[in-house]
Amino acid sequence: MNRTTMRELAFKLLYSLEIQKLEELKEQIDTYIETNDINNDEAIAYIEDAVLGIEKNKNTINELIKNNLKSDWKIERVSKIDLSILKLAIYEIKYKNLPYKVVINEAVELAKKYGEDNSPKFVNGILASIIRE
Repeated sequence: MNRTTMRELAFKLLYSLEIQKLEELKEQIDTYIETNDINNDEAIAYIEDAVLGIEKNKNTINELIKNNLKSDWKIERVSKIDLSILKLAIYEIKYKNLPYKVVINEAVELAKKYGEDNSPKFVNGILASIIRE
């Protein structure tokens, strides 16, 4: 399983968690992996690391998003899809030290596939602004 596929699976779980806001995160991850019949060890490790890492660093990640929104925007106004994509990308750039160009490209591709018409431009803009910091 390639990184793009693993990233997309992690994004889908993050999105469902944004909507549900349930407790017992590890249990949710295990259920997601089982329900989606994910049996690739590398994919399971990636998904667990991403979701738990984002949760652990959520305050910093949310602050980065808030600080890079236009002044008249609030984080609550950002779609759950875009928010999930941004959180995953920021986590990969800031905490996993993955090449930002690759991460941004993948994030924009997820935004094209799952987001609204303006999502790719929005995601690209926020991430570019964070990189410039």
